[in-house]
Amino acid sequence: MNSDAFVNRELSWLEFNRRVLEEAQDPSVPLLERVKFLAIFSSNLDEFFMVRVAALKRRIHSGDQTPGPDGLTPAETTRAVAARVRELVEAQRRCFLGEIQPLLTAEGILLLRPKETSDEQARFLDEYFRRTLLPVLTPLAVDPGHPFPYLGNRSPCLVVSIRPSAPSALPASSLSVIHIPSQVLPRFVALPDPTGKHVFMLLEDVIRQHLPSIYNGYDVLSGHTIRVTRDADLHARGGPEDLLASIEEGVRERRLGTAVRLQYDADLPSDILATLLDELELSSEDPCEGEGFTAFSDLFQLYAALDLPRLKDRPLPPQPVPAFESAFDIWTAIRAGDVLVHHPYHAFDAVTRFVREAAVDPKVLAIKMTLYRVSPASPIAHALRTAVENGKEVTVLVELQARFDEEANIRWARTLEEVGAHVVYGRAGLKIHCKACLIARQETDGLRRYCHLATGNYNVRTGGVYGDLGLFTCRDSFGEDLTALFNLLTGYTRPRGFHHLLLAPTDLREGLVQRIRREAAHARAGRPARIIAKMNGLVDRRLIEELYRASEAGVRIDLIVRGMCCLRPGVPGLSSRIRVISIVDRYLEHARISYFENGEDAEYLLASADWMPRNLDRRVEIAFPVLDPHLQTQIREILEIQLADTVKARRILPDGSSVRVRGRAESRLRSQERLYEATATKGIFR
Repeated sequence: MNSDAFVNRELSWLEFNRRVLEEAQDPSVPLLERVKFLAIFSSNLDEFFMVRVAALKRRIHSGDQTPGPDGLTPAETTRAVAARVRELVEAQRRCFLGEIQPLLTAEGILLLRPKETSDEQARFLDEYFRRTLLPVLTPLAVDPGHPFPYLGNRSPCLVVSIRPSAPSALPASSLSVIHIPSQVLPRFVALPDPTGKHVFMLLEDVIRQHLPSIYNGYDVLSGHTIRVTRDADLHARGGPEDLLASIEEGVRERRLGTAVRLQYDADLPSDILATLLDELELSSEDPCEGEGFTAFSDLFQLYAALDLPRLKDRPLPPQPVPAFESAFDIWTAIRAGDVLVHHPYHAFDAVTRFVREAAVDPKVLAIKMTLYRVSPASPIAHALRTAVENGKEVTVLVELQARFDEEANIRWARTLEEVGAHVVYGRAGLKIHCKACLIARQETDGLRRYCHLATGNYNVRTGGVYGDLGLFTCRDSFGEDLTALFNLLTGYTRPRGFHHLLLAPTDLREGLVQRIRREAAHARAGRPARIIAKMNGLVDRRLIEELYRASEAGVRIDLIVRGMCCLRPGVPGLSSRIRVISIVDRYLEHARISYFENGEDAEYLLASADWMPRNLDRRVEIAFPVLDPHLQTQIREILEIQLADTVKARRILPDGSSVRVRGRAESRLRSQERLYEATATKGIFR
């Protein structure tokens, strides 16, 4: 198929982030949630520059001009990305300054500039600066005799133009840099207010107000905020035998990555901007000017600092899992039948309890588990340590290459090794991304294997905000599959074949292709044929082409794609029977689900993988079926509820843009709230 059949993946991702920004622009969203969506938009954009834009720049630097499936070369993509980012950042700036900040002010939440403080607040700031701020500040002079000061990744700095106020024998400078210590002090400094308002000042404004006391002997001409984003790619060095040491070194070196973006105040003098671009080796297309304040991602701090429930989403406390609540213990519940959990509607405690009870149960002999993203205070990792201390065989597959979580994973890997767990790392270039836990328990009728397989990470924090599905089962066939999977991961054995699992990078793509073609064959034979697939990203060219062919063979295809979608839906003669929606709401849609009608023998697959080359070719991933008819019904209801969303769903258009799905007022359906209500009333998960 020619390039017209595909949307550029980077531009598709930016369109997804526009949908995130759209939540901040939506007046029906609670005010502080709008603030949080502004922060999410910026945080997403930071990672996009650190990973995707950095990769494009590396390709350009190496002379690679190979076009992607959409026909754009890296240089053409970079130019298109730069133009689109400017549009989105400007829309974000207008949203904050023109809409959200005035609304915050009306609610008694004030962000003051230095000249707007009262005498009492000025005295407070003088004391705060002298006692708390000044001791951690380090002005760094810029002069020809020294290297240009290092500007940390995503760390806001003040660049200060100064002039000696009198001749001196001491060294002098005309330019200086101060790192704003927002990693150790609040970016939003809370000020006293006798009327009970929530008053803040930006940390850089506090510093700017006190620059004369820092630069004694100088006239301060100007002070402007800048922020550098750097390439975050981490290259593992050395062989597999020293992967941990290699990743540790890579994490340390990441802070020195090549600059890929410069954000700066709009009124930064042009000569200083030119100096910065030269020192950072950036082109004129790379900088991004702003107004209001640099680094909207720090609005997370403002959101957390304000305990104002009326301006936030109503609480939706996660529900217990009915099967576990009514059983004597978790083992009895799973023996009674497979159990499906849907986070965050179900409490993630169901998963931590599974591991925690195994750690202290005298009948449990062994625990095997994959860990991809581990929170620093992970209760699951604590339970695994307890299991080792209780004499159980514990094997943990820790993926050291989980981007931006490497340090937490390394700490837990070392901790578990120290107490005697068998800790195995992923291989360089092949991340272990599957989510699986296998527990061997000695029972009166013999050894039984209890399994948990999931679409999301074993991470309590994300388990409270990511939409994911998990399956508990003690079917022998699943136990045999997970035994073979862990033997493959730890001992590099070759499975004779799985009963249920589809494994990447070996046969997951082919398994999906076969199922898509099977639906096409049903359609050609005049039988009902339908595919529903939910994922985070749809990028893989071969799978997209198979979906196109199935569509034109007569298969009705509904896709729920949160992020990148390189497929063009609704194009006559190409994808006329394909509809794609994207849902952006309070929870991050993260589950991967595939439904194939298959005549009268429907198949339901859950997976850890998106339909992207990185998942299918460069990661160990699994897809697994849900076999229980009752649980299949639950999954089908989840999919149909999401497909019916008329509040938070957007329809993806053939050109890659998206528009909100609108329904009649009397039939408005917000899928995440409907799913929560169904969970709370046991309407789906009985």
